[in-house]
Amino acid sequence: MGHSHVSDQPIDHQSLEPESGYATLARSGPDGCYTLELLVDGVHCGGCIQKIESRLAKANGIDRVRLNFSTRRLALNWHGDAANANDYVRMVERLGYTVHPYDASEEMTGTREEEKFLLLCMAVSGFAMGNIMLLSLALWTTTGDIMGHTTRDFFHWVSGLIALPTVIYAGRPFFRSAARALASGGTNMDVPISVALVLTSATSLYQTITHAEHAYFDSVVMLIFFLLIGRYLDLRARRSARSAATDLLNTLTGFAQVVENATARQVPIRDLTEGMMVRVAAGEKFPVDGTVVEGVSEIDTSLVTGETGPRGVAMGHNVYAGTLNLSASLTIRVARAAENSLLADIVRLMEKAGQGQARYVRLADRVARYYTPVVHILAGAGFLFWWGVMGVGWQPSLMIAVTILIITCPCALALAVPVVQVVATGRLMRRGVLVKSGDALERLAQVDTIILDKTGTLTRGHPVLLPGTDGQMLQLAASLAVHSRHPYAQAIRAGYQGDMLPVTEVTEQTGSGLEGRCNGSRIRLGSRMWCGNPNTPASDTLEIWLQIEEQQPVRFTFTDDLRPDAPAVITKLQAAGLQLLLVSGDNRRVVEAMANKAGIPVFHGEQTPPQKYALMSALRELGHKVLMVGDGLNDAPALAGADVSMAPGTAIDMAQNAADIVFMGEKLAPVYETLMVARRSQQLVRQNFVLTTIYNLIAIPVAMMGWVTPMIAAIAMSGSSLVVIGNAFRLRQKG
Repeated sequence: MGHSHVSDQPIDHQSLEPESGYATLARSGPDGCYTLELLVDGVHCGGCIQKIESRLAKANGIDRVRLNFSTRRLALNWHGDAANANDYVRMVERLGYTVHPYDASEEMTGTREEEKFLLLCMAVSGFAMGNIMLLSLALWTTTGDIMGHTTRDFFHWVSGLIALPTVIYAGRPFFRSAARALASGGTNMDVPISVALVLTSATSLYQTITHAEHAYFDSVVMLIFFLLIGRYLDLRARRSARSAATDLLNTLTGFAQVVENATARQVPIRDLTEGMMVRVAAGEKFPVDGTVVEGVSEIDTSLVTGETGPRGVAMGHNVYAGTLNLSASLTIRVARAAENSLLADIVRLMEKAGQGQARYVRLADRVARYYTPVVHILAGAGFLFWWGVMGVGWQPSLMIAVTILIITCPCALALAVPVVQVVATGRLMRRGVLVKSGDALERLAQVDTIILDKTGTLTRGHPVLLPGTDGQMLQLAASLAVHSRHPYAQAIRAGYQGDMLPVTEVTEQTGSGLEGRCNGSRIRLGSRMWCGNPNTPASDTLEIWLQIEEQQPVRFTFTDDLRPDAPAVITKLQAAGLQLLLVSGDNRRVVEAMANKAGIPVFHGEQTPPQKYALMSALRELGHKVLMVGDGLNDAPALAGADVSMAPGTAIDMAQNAADIVFMGEKLAPVYETLMVARRSQQLVRQNFVLTTIYNLIAIPVAMMGWVTPMIAAIAMSGSSLVVIGNAFRLRQKG
């Protein structure tokens, strides 16, 4: 799907008329594809999600639609005209939901307002419940003959005068949602709840008017109170689960100090553009990605890379939005606007992961689809059985039907997967791991084989020139190397500190090396096969050769150290039952030495991209589930073809685009951490489905038998949701 775009600029919703506004917010992509992100109010369950998604999926031109349960963000992809955005918005609104352009501040403000509204309704219902219970205590501990029928009726009327306004006021969260759904010709989970509240209130009023023995005003008020508690706790849990991505968005808001002509002025972060000079004081976060042009300091990159230790930066070093400047003022040149920064990319990746449809998400959606008709059939069957077959009065039979409507609410099922997904991706993000695909963790949990690239993946990817080369040859090699960004060329340049010689007519031969002229002589710097001595015995170090005309070539050797924790991580992965292979394009002796140093028993050197892909495909044909971890152009085919793939944050764009997961920092530990979180998250998802299944297997028969009251049903329904949420939040624990 296309990248989402989150702006901190307040949006004037009134100005977004249906005929033009939403079409202007649609962003074009390749091949005539458009993307749009919307904020949908009134989404409370899997049924809401299924209804919106299924309606839009039938619309003309729609390629992909996904509504994120936690953030309420609706992501649309379609081919055709940008003006179709207006039609899609109207479709959602006709279903009874309120739609806004997606805006981070709007989402947070809306969540806070919803929380205040639920708290107020809960306070009103709780106060009314306490007062009615004082009256009910006398009603339920004696009979009308003892207290007198007039006194009993008086207590019923007082209870009704308290309960009925409370139901009308505190029941608004359910009534409004149900009314929108019914007005659009559909239903949602709040319809049966609203029916239960109305039926219980109407029955109680009828009982009071007809001077009957019992009324249920206490039950209906307690029912609302406990339903509101469940709704409020659900809101808080979802807000907490998505806080990792939401907190990042706060970094993109506020002002930055722009330096122009030796003077500074405050500019909104959203207005920063490439090339501006921004001063960042000690203790402030960098508002955008940029390059240091003045000052020396230390920065805390934990928010973006997951690294906990400070890192020194000086002129020429790159810094990223969201990282913290620790010790001294710095001036940076803006490299990208805030909306295109690494931090914004992280938020987009997290949203994309949360919107992905894993197998369990699809299963939950299918189950939720049949919820409304099934639960109403069960409630009707319960009423007919007790009233028509068992001969019980219509009032108790109606209470049993009401109880069935409440206790079978699918809240727990709707939460079973999304909360685990959001908690898992949030935990990994805080450790510098970005999950790009919604089902990546599900696929990763099934992996039994890992293929590791060497340079830049198992190793740091920063070769260091070894000493021992003649100074004049090093000067000549460095003078040619400055014309290339190849890691070996950069290592030679870094290893020479003197003046450069003039080199002209420089060309770079892909896969071979550099060629140029210096002082009239043709010189080459590159591979052994192109300009080296093939008769020289191969070594277990990295190498590059320098040749001057017909002179004997000179070899430069390098070392590329393992990532600091690589051997320990390899040991942990093997202990977790995984088969590891080291596969690289470098010569076999170098790969063998690195494999032995890391503790990997199986290795393959001198592998071309097709050979890497063929090796991966062969393992998959044997039934293995393969994780590919790589960073280079030659790894891209294998990354795209593996069951699941990971790439370090230093990988080239093509590798990162092909990978399902990107990890930041200098360590290999995120690979093991992600695998463990993936396995644990799938365990929790399965546990949640088991819990919801057990709940319904127990709750439905108990309700059908008339053994619980509507109030107990409300407590049980809310409790089942909280159990599922609490189980998912166990993923935040270490280990």
